[in-house]
Amino acid sequence: METSVLAFATDLLDEGADTFFGNLTDRAGVGGVTLASVYHEARDVFPHNPRRVLRYLEPGAAYFRPDRARWAGRRLAPLPSTAIGSRDPFAEAAEETRRRGLKLHAWTVFCHNDRLGFAHPDCAPANAFGDRHLTELCPANPEVREYCRTIVEELARYGVDAIRAESLHFHGLAHGYHHERYFEELGPVTEALLSVCFCPHCLAAATAAGVPAEHVRDTVRAELRARLADGSRALAPAPLDELAGGALAAYVDASARTVTSLAAELAATAAEHGMRLTFMDGGGPGTGWLSGIDLPALAGAAHQIETLGYAKTPEEVREKVAAFALHGVSPRDMAVILRPMASDCDGPANLTAKIATLRELGVPEIEFYNYGLMRLSSMDRIGQALR
Repeated sequence: METSVLAFATDLLDEGADTFFGNLTDRAGVGGVTLASVYHEARDVFPHNPRRVLRYLEPGAAYFRPDRARWAGRRLAPLPSTAIGSRDPFAEAAEETRRRGLKLHAWTVFCHNDRLGFAHPDCAPANAFGDRHLTELCPANPEVREYCRTIVEELARYGVDAIRAESLHFHGLAHGYHHERYFEELGPVTEALLSVCFCPHCLAAATAAGVPAEHVRDTVRAELRARLADGSRALAPAPLDELAGGALAAYVDASARTVTSLAAELAATAAEHGMRLTFMDGGGPGTGWLSGIDLPALAGAAHQIETLGYAKTPEEVREKVAAFALHGVSPRDMAVILRPMASDCDGPANLTAKIATLRELGVPEIEFYNYGLMRLSSMDRIGQALR
């Protein structure tokens, strides 16, 4: 079983290579590190960081040094975080992992990028009214797809073993912006309908698939107007698969094909450079329909599916993996992320039992979240559990 710890580049820069990698190998006893290469905005507390306890992560920042020639003339291009200064954490991590016999993975947030969304609204998803979701990039947009593919090519320069593809799909309404506010209760149907992208590229993709895309958009717009105006109707359930005579379901299916084709394209690009592409589905089966996540199709498109095994008990972790098996994803084709912190684990025995459960199921790879956000005692817990 392969093991690694997810980490931020600033963990490496703030602590130095010897301390950082020493904790990974001597305390946690893992075989690799999964370093964030492009990441979203956040505010985090770092219990053992020697330089700061509280840090704001910049929106949509890159933690490697992009090849300027490769991005010349592009509107969508990664912008290095100011936190890395003139350094290249990925180059440093690549050198250290090679020297220490560890694997290097690139944890990459693709389409959840508010820096690029705000700068280029035409590349963001659009709801039925044409309002852009500026915290995201639309997977159907050709410039977005070119951006994603080039990120994969860039990371190949560092000898990365696998790219952990986070947010390689659409997102819902309530995702990833501070001070999101809805003072009237919208209800799940309204939120769902506000999440569907009707940008020109998604409309074109659905139309090419034989879906009456503009009719779907107009129907969704009318339904939303009615629900926004009437609180009782807003909270009323509705079979979304019957809306627009079933055409909304076909429209969303077209969105899923968009996501699957992008994952397949990036997986092929990764393979050309000797890397794997792992598609991250944090929500799990049954939660990603409106995000374009078709698990059976993605299992064939990507090299691996990864999910969050965040749970209190080994039984709950088993149920999470079993749910993927019911949707065509074998445990042998999965990676699972566990949290060794007190929020999920009450001690080494709990983490040991979860790892044993995943071994029994045949899951070949486990990652632990997150180096900088956990206490060093939680790193020790990983080591005890793996031993």
